[in-house]
Amino acid sequence: MHFGLIIIGDEILSGKRQDKHFAKILGLLDARGLQLSWVTYLGDERDRLTAALRVSFAAGEPVLSCGGIGATPDDHTRQAAAAALGVPLSLHPQAAQLITERTVEMAREGKGSTDMSTPENRQRLKMGEFPEGAAIIPNPFNRIPGFSFRQHYFVPGFPVMAWPMIEWVLDHDFAHLHHREPRGERSLLLFEVPESAATPLMEAVEARYPGIKVFSLPSVGDATLRRHIELGVKGPTALLDAAWRDLERGARGLGEVVLPA
Repeated sequence: MHFGLIIIGDEILSGKRQDKHFAKILGLLDARGLQLSWVTYLGDERDRLTAALRVSFAAGEPVLSCGGIGATPDDHTRQAAAAALGVPLSLHPQAAQLITERTVEMAREGKGSTDMSTPENRQRLKMGEFPEGAAIIPNPFNRIPGFSFRQHYFVPGFPVMAWPMIEWVLDHDFAHLHHREPRGERSLLLFEVPESAATPLMEAVEARYPGIKVFSLPSVGDATLRRHIELGVKGPTALLDAAWRDLERGARGLGEVVLPA
């Protein structure tokens, strides 16, 4: 199963904060035998978010989205998702209950009022306004939920909230796909050979083993290692050994090969 990832926030695009989601979510997927197909970074711009979500909803593949689901003026993800789907925003009853419970907890700690009609609490309830028909994603950190619609899963930008929420999604909605097709990867170093010379070999291996991807990562070299290509195969383990043998044999016919220790 292949996933898309959307990471939202002006603070990331401006460099004020460094993105931590990509590496973490890649690891969460890999630990379950799932794959990341693409990642998109977007700012807090409603029209651009809406356009991007229209495309991803139409593609029909699962997408994880981090950021922009709050209720401040620079949060546009909830509204953009609704616009992309062509449905209104509405207060989700279960989200309203969870937000109210959290508000009561905070009031007991001396932070605010339990009166949900106050301007502050009415604003807080907006965090539970999702595209009509959405399901909620539980948030173990502070109860304020995310939401899902048509295999798109929207969570906050805060890693302490986002990551356990995404783990819940992967284990709740996609448990049946975990490690469904064992996959692997093997590579070698091919020295002093240009990529153009290795391309026919790469194309031949991919043509011979559908489902196998051949990759090349060139390096100009440095003081410790000469110019080389890391040449490898990745894909279903059922095909990997045979594809690897063909790749290694072909690479040795092109130049000096070193296998990883």
